[in-house]
Amino acid sequence: MNLPFSHYPPSVAFPLRRLLLACAAGLALIAPVAHGQPAAAYPNKPIKLIVPFPAGGGGDTLARLVMLRAAKELGQPMVVENLGGAGGNVGSAAAAKSPADGYTVLYGTNGTHAINHAIYKSPGFSVRDFEPVTQLTRIAAMVVVRPTLQVNSMAELTKLLKANPGKYTFGSAGNGTTSHLAGEIYKSRAGLAVVHIPYRGGAQAMTDLMGGQIDMMIEVMPNAAPQAKGGRVKPLAVTTATRVAGWPDLPTIAESGLAGFDVSAWDAIFVPAGTPRPIVNRLNEAIHKALADPELRAQLQSRGAEAAPGTPEELARHIASNMTLWGDAVKRSGAAVD
Repeated sequence: MNLPFSHYPPSVAFPLRRLLLACAAGLALIAPVAHGQPAAAYPNKPIKLIVPFPAGGGGDTLARLVMLRAAKELGQPMVVENLGGAGGNVGSAAAAKSPADGYTVLYGTNGTHAINHAIYKSPGFSVRDFEPVTQLTRIAAMVVVRPTLQVNSMAELTKLLKANPGKYTFGSAGNGTTSHLAGEIYKSRAGLAVVHIPYRGGAQAMTDLMGGQIDMMIEVMPNAAPQAKGGRVKPLAVTTATRVAGWPDLPTIAESGLAGFDVSAWDAIFVPAGTPRPIVNRLNEAIHKALADPELRAQLQSRGAEAAPGTPEELARHIASNMTLWGDAVKRSGAAVD
């Protein structure tokens, strides 16, 4: 039975009190060190990277390019798990519920961390469920048309669509995706009536574009550029304010008659909320080193992506501004999920 100090004789109570106080002081000194040990030793086992999109798509490719290179800097394997569904919500929600120990990281995009919160009533997660680590890239989109469409410039495409309201179609990776909203912004700015055909992923939409089942897409360059290089689709313009380094001869939409047109996507890395800051910093450092590699930067540029590393705080501010930007685009377009 445990007795209060008053129940012990003075010869026992006072030394016992001093001993317990000394132990408490010692534990107070030890506790921060013990709490910091996992971060100091991080990482000491494989890290799981959740990509909330199907394998083989543009986002999956970019995630693997950067993070498998970062894994070398971390000295541990990076195991990729593709958990696609609901525009990235399924994988993002799963990552949000993972332990906050740095051994599960999430590949996120302007879709998962901005657009989805405007277009889905219940995405299944909040941006507050994550600690930002770093932005990876800024990603241009490319206007591409089926090879048999008789246009060879953005101006010709706009003229054709304006003369034939409701006759032509544009595909997207799904309702509320970057490719959908970029198409809606183009329609609105140019005063066009083009039928939207949503798909379950950009790869399926691109396949139908190559096959001639749809007429055009405004798709992020990691998906569109390889097909354009192979001649399977016809590239007309990029959506950013300036030309893309890897495609210097391809004009911008702004140059082609729609002044001020500027739409781009981005991707980033996140960890579950509550992950210790030393672990966040370690991941940030490794990713920045990976993105500094000239060979990797060249690979990214060839896909229309520009390395854009930054601090966790910069990423948090970027997300906040993007939630407004894409949220407004969703309202203007009337986009909704089925």
